[in-house]
Amino acid sequence: MQIPSTTVRLRFCSVIAAVATAAAVMLTPSSAGAAPARTAIPQSPADTYDKLTAQIGKLEKQYGGELAKLRDAQYGLKRAFTKADRLEAELKGARELVAQMAASRYMNGGIEPEVAILAAGDPSTVIDGAALATHLSQAKAARVRQIQSLIAQQQEAQKHAEEKVEAFKRTVRKLESQRDRVRTLLAKFKPSSQVIGASGLTGRMINVRTEIDRRFGPFPVIGCLRPGDPQDHGSGRACDFMESTGGAMPTADRQRHGDQVAEWVIANAGRLGVKYVIWRQRIYDMRSPGWDSMEDRGSVTANHYDHVHVSVF
Repeated sequence: MQIPSTTVRLRFCSVIAAVATAAAVMLTPSSAGAAPARTAIPQSPADTYDKLTAQIGKLEKQYGGELAKLRDAQYGLKRAFTKADRLEAELKGARELVAQMAASRYMNGGIEPEVAILAAGDPSTVIDGAALATHLSQAKAARVRQIQSLIAQQQEAQKHAEEKVEAFKRTVRKLESQRDRVRTLLAKFKPSSQVIGASGLTGRMINVRTEIDRRFGPFPVIGCLRPGDPQDHGSGRACDFMESTGGAMPTADRQRHGDQVAEWVIANAGRLGVKYVIWRQRIYDMRSPGWDSMEDRGSVTANHYDHVHVSVF
């Protein structure tokens, strides 16, 4: 094979650079048009998570315990970042392939590789050449469709990540606006000590569990202390009132029963010292009243469709 001259090599390099740049522009969401510019999402969210974690810790200390709403918002943000990063990596590979395809065409004098195969073959191999050319053409068309799909997915993932960032900010603002209410609640419900002989539950949680069970029981299972759990189950300040077992969705009657339990606990939270209730992928925090939807954790149990979770101060 003849080695290209220096001029040709330089020209080739400049073409590749131009192609790579054009590919990068083609595969990056356009900022032109009437749509407002969006805030860039960091490719690596490590710094963002560090800041969020510090902010969560500070707020939780001020709010007298775990803030499930904030933890849930952080979970959703992490998943959105992860998906955006994965799609960005796939797009990077797609950009490199576009540059390679353009380079291949340039090396063939502007002729598509599949056309070159047909033109260079002798009559005895034209059938094999045609089959290969068809394969190449189909593979290229499939890759172009894949790249177009990746572009759409990456734009959607970035938009979703930005929405999660804004949702997190709104959650923080809402919580911070409730400071006076929180101070009143904390003054009313001072920390309750664990009780020996009651499986490590606090006295307040024992009272809440007993009253709920007496009024609405029997439940299939009531799960409370969970040693090692970093949240309320680990400190004896939470119980799960199961409406079904084995990860199965409760029957319609048991779902209505769970609704009644959750509504009663919320209505009596001020008397019982309840901090928050989680039921059917929603949370009601007494420090920031109102039902709020939660992130999809992927299962009936993880999304609290089979049990009412009750945490106390």
